Amino acid sequence: MKGRWRYHPFYLKIRFGALQLIIPFIVFQFIRTILFPTSFDVVLLSLLILIYAAILLDYI
Repeated sequence: MKGRWRYHPFYLKIRFGALQLIIPFIVFQFIRTILFPTSFDVVLLSLLILIYAAILLDYI
């Protein structure tokens, strides 16, 4: 028999918390990338955006 929820409630709390935390990180990293562009900053910004998109599209 299948459970009542599609996802565990603890997973949903972590997911929504990550969505709330990742947006300020993306904004900060974008400003930092504009002011001091290094390859690490660009890669980190791209990674943060991909993680955010993956969470929104239910890939994670």
